[in-house]
Amino acid sequence: MCQPEREMIMPYLFMRTRLAVALLSSLLISACDVQATLPAADATPEKLALASAAPGPAERAEDWRLVPAGNPATGDRVAADGNGLWLLDAAGASLAHLPGQYETLDLKPFADGLLLASVDTATAQPMLVHLEQGLVFGDPLRLPASDFRVESLCLYQDDGRNLFVFLLGEEGLGEQWLVASEQGLLAQAHRVRRLSMPPQAEHCAVDDAQQTLFVSEENVGVWAYGAHPEADLLRHPVDLVAPFGGIARSVAGIAAVPGGLLVLDAQAAQLHAYRETDEGWQLQRTEALKGLEEPEDISARTVSDGLEVLLVNDGDTLLHRGRFAWQPEQAPVAETLPVLQSRVQTDPVPSVGDAADDPAIWLNKGDPSQSLVLGTDKRSGLGVYDLQGREVQFLPVGRLNNVDLRSGFILGERRVDLAVASNRDANSLHLFSVDPDTGHVAELGQVATPLSEIYGLCMSQSPEGTLYAVANDKDGRFLQYQLGAGESGVTGELVREFRVASQPEGCVSDDLRQRLFIGEEGAAVWTLAAGAEAATDMQQVIGVGGPVAADIEGLGFFQHATSPYLVISSQGNDSYVVLDGVAPYAQRGAFRIGLNAQRGIDGVSETDGLEVTSANLGGAWSQGLLVVQDGRKRMPENNQNYKLVPWQAVADALDLD
Repeated sequence: MCQPEREMIMPYLFMRTRLAVALLSSLLISACDVQATLPAADATPEKLALASAAPGPAERAEDWRLVPAGNPATGDRVAADGNGLWLLDAAGASLAHLPGQYETLDLKPFADGLLLASVDTATAQPMLVHLEQGLVFGDPLRLPASDFRVESLCLYQDDGRNLFVFLLGEEGLGEQWLVASEQGLLAQAHRVRRLSMPPQAEHCAVDDAQQTLFVSEENVGVWAYGAHPEADLLRHPVDLVAPFGGIARSVAGIAAVPGGLLVLDAQAAQLHAYRETDEGWQLQRTEALKGLEEPEDISARTVSDGLEVLLVNDGDTLLHRGRFAWQPEQAPVAETLPVLQSRVQTDPVPSVGDAADDPAIWLNKGDPSQSLVLGTDKRSGLGVYDLQGREVQFLPVGRLNNVDLRSGFILGERRVDLAVASNRDANSLHLFSVDPDTGHVAELGQVATPLSEIYGLCMSQSPEGTLYAVANDKDGRFLQYQLGAGESGVTGELVREFRVASQPEGCVSDDLRQRLFIGEEGAAVWTLAAGAEAATDMQQVIGVGGPVAADIEGLGFFQHATSPYLVISSQGNDSYVVLDGVAPYAQRGAFRIGLNAQRGIDGVSETDGLEVTSANLGGAWSQGLLVVQDGRKRMPENNQNYKLVPWQAVADALDLD
């Protein structure tokens, strides 16, 4: 901590509530970094020339937004007040009016018009309405009244062209709601997640391209958060109030522009401009606001020679506008990958926190449409789900991490399908029978291993039908067991050992070609022969870097006689990488899984395990099925679960054979 800050703030800590103490503690961590990365503003700021603007019928409205240049709605600005929502031209004449009582406002281009977001003060309900190209208001979409007063709201569009509204309230309360897809406003909004915001959050704005949510905190500064619905709730300081940053007293308004942010420093009558660099957020320039004593809010839009700004002033002249000769250089945007959608999601696993981990797919050979998904709850057991996502069984047998299965296991006088999971309670192989006719799962027993921290697991099958389980330890060891059944129960004979240099987990077998693929989380995917007596020398399939970002997690193999594929969970960038399943393992592309607005299914991130089958399971799964673990269950927030994606969607997106 910087010593001057400690001396000034420590007496203040004892005067605040427990919430404020926690807030200031995090603030102190960031203060020195902000001072180090933010250059001081010019000693003599340039003066921004402002001219008054006629407010029109919304004479005393406090909430105004400029219409983006070139929008088909043709208006100049929108206002919200106690008489309604107003679309006005540059002279202040009304072009469209929606009667009502509204406060706080945001807008975004949408479907050849504008989407307006506000709060109906009569009902305390956030409201979205489409102002169509013909200057006609559509039917509004009303969100349920929040259990907090909405102080500010802002709109955001993700890379899948879904539209969201952020709601900010008192005492650090906030929410993110899905309100529209590219097909239009939804019939019913979906709450995506609750947000823990600063306790005195006042204003918000979003830069869609950078997927960044900006929030101002009274008397503290401005913070940047990830806006994407799958983003972690982490914040970074843009700038702080003096003496920790360059804001003189307080923030009266913020406006996001492509690649940058404008901050209205009201009591200093200054406008600050910031952009993000490799060193963090940096102040680019400061402009003095001539003739404004204490402006209250700001809106901005991009024009040919920079930015046009609209300022709301609590004085004789309400509106002031001017040109700001600055356009930030946008930071590089991550490569845009195809965004697919889950068609089905399973019921949540029973355990809270990081619990769901690895799926397997059981094929009902008699009726493929009745096939099942097995999924581990690494805190409590094994779940079984149908292809509609409904839990049909749960076995509370302990901390199972990874699971795999094969058919054709001889158990006494009957033949069953066999599932094996890594049991972290006993460092054992935990075996289960799957009835080949009904899919009913039952415990068979456990096989002890000498591993101290059993972790990942996969199964393989020899051409003769012998079944193997390959388990690994966090220290890099792999043990391959031949599985059988005797009079005393299930058996496992250790037949081979090998290792990698660091922690592994994901593992999958290509039984047709007798190859194992193993994932070393922070390094690479490797391959070696699968046979019990085969050599253990490995070849690298793909390393970390490029499309694969550590950790390498789940691996799945799309089995096909001539066009097999290896699927990798690239957890570090929330994507899935597809390679040819045979040497030289050419890269075929990568994709992400976004939310399905029409079905109300959230997107996928932080994936641990996955599985894929090329079997025809009927309907949407006629070309195969991909199942992935979802590390963040949202819309609504709940325990983790698994998402089901048609393989045809993957093949279409990546132009696969």
